[in-house]
Amino acid sequence: MSLIKKANELNIQSKIKALIYGQPGTGKTTLALSSPKPLLFDFDNGVHRVNFAHLNGVDTVQVSSYQDFLDVLEKEDLTPYETLVIDTGGKCLDFMGDYIIKRNSKMGKANGTLTLQGYGERKAEFSALNRKISSIDKHVIYVAHRETKSEGDDTRYIPQFGGSNYDSLVTELDLVGYLEANGRDRVITFDPTSRNDGKNTCNLPSSIKVPVTVNETGVVVGKNNFFAEFVMKSYAKRLEVRQELINKYDALMKELEHEIVLIHDADSANDFVGRIDAFEHIGNSKAASGQLLSGHVKKLGLSFDKDAKKYIAPAPPVAENTAKTQNSLV
Repeated sequence: MSLIKKANELNIQSKIKALIYGQPGTGKTTLALSSPKPLLFDFDNGVHRVNFAHLNGVDTVQVSSYQDFLDVLEKEDLTPYETLVIDTGGKCLDFMGDYIIKRNSKMGKANGTLTLQGYGERKAEFSALNRKISSIDKHVIYVAHRETKSEGDDTRYIPQFGGSNYDSLVTELDLVGYLEANGRDRVITFDPTSRNDGKNTCNLPSSIKVPVTVNETGVVVGKNNFFAEFVMKSYAKRLEVRQELINKYDALMKELEHEIVLIHDADSANDFVGRIDAFEHIGNSKAASGQLLSGHVKKLGLSFDKDAKKYIAPAPPVAENTAKTQNSLV
């Protein structure tokens, strides 16, 4: 079977890899925990800052090393969970760096930071981590603090996530959202702007107001399910629409293939060509059926007359006796 895939043959990852970042106190962890059936990995020792009501029913792993994290992924039963929340992603990467240096001291400097080669190794380790999470069929949400970056007279807010390695790491993610507060309102922005980073491969609205779950007195007034009900379901709906389109494409191609198989001469080939535009084509179905037709008529020995713009039958072979008579007259 060919490894080259058509658009309708691609395996689409059904789980989301996201990064949420913002200033302290905006509720980043709480928002990440609004994902379906989360398991919280507390790398930053900050779980105590989350409203206790939002931890109800949420299991937590208090991580002290990257090996702890790997042990949970590889040895624990994670079937009850749909989402892994990594808080914070920056601290996770720090632990990952320590793990890499411990594994190979040449990857680190004397001050404990990674060498250039070490950063390359961390990128590979981060890619391996996301493949592992995908292989166990989980969503993953990284939580990160924000840092301020000056660009001339402009100020941008970027994630504390990988430092100079950030650009290469973010290629692994589907969503990057910047969460900010405006009074009691919280807004998450997924599209990149002049003031924040973003990534929005799920085609979500550019900016979304996050529902209030805790009022100004600290009382829970709403269910914490924003990511589960809006983001994840929107992504699932997008995949559902795509799958419906793939199913229609497959059904159309089967119909076209059946029609082409029935072609047995120039007349039936020309009849099919005359009807090809009547089909409700999807994507490259017209071009794909043209390729199938070309292969089929070639087997029949038909050729295409460019002037007449139609297929013609091959010239009949010269009879053997006629050929002999013609040769004797020469």
